[in-house]
Amino acid sequence: MDSWIFWLMIAAALGVAEIFTLTAALGLLGAAALLTAAVAAIGLPTGIQLAVFILGSVSGLVVLRPFARRHIAQPPVQRFGVSALVGRSAYVTREVTGLNGRVRIGGEEWSARAYDETLVIPAGAKVDVIEIEGATALVYPRE
Repeated sequence: MDSWIFWLMIAAALGVAEIFTLTAALGLLGAAALLTAAVAAIGLPTGIQLAVFILGSVSGLVVLRPFARRHIAQPPVQRFGVSALVGRSAYVTREVTGLNGRVRIGGEEWSARAYDETLVIPAGAKVDVIEIEGATALVYPRE
């Protein structure tokens, strides 16, 4: 078997493995094997083929992989609007029951209901916002 076919099979195997792992490392090794297949197709000896594969692999892993990983990493999802209020703490300004009440969330006054409808939360208590339904905050007392 010609050596370029061998390198082409290695490149294909590494490419398929990259699809399953998504690490960018195996894909770069596959690219180095593909480059080595081109060198082997020219007819250069095995020692030079190995040197091309090693240099291609090392340069890809050292130079290109950190660059690719930086661009693949996504920033954390930032919540905004009313969804940003979920999980925040609030102060009860008027007693909160399962039916009604008022809380102050970050300087704004909101209508509120207790998340557990059997609870009665007195004014001045600190609560956590569990959910927002329309213009009403569903809250639970902080312990």
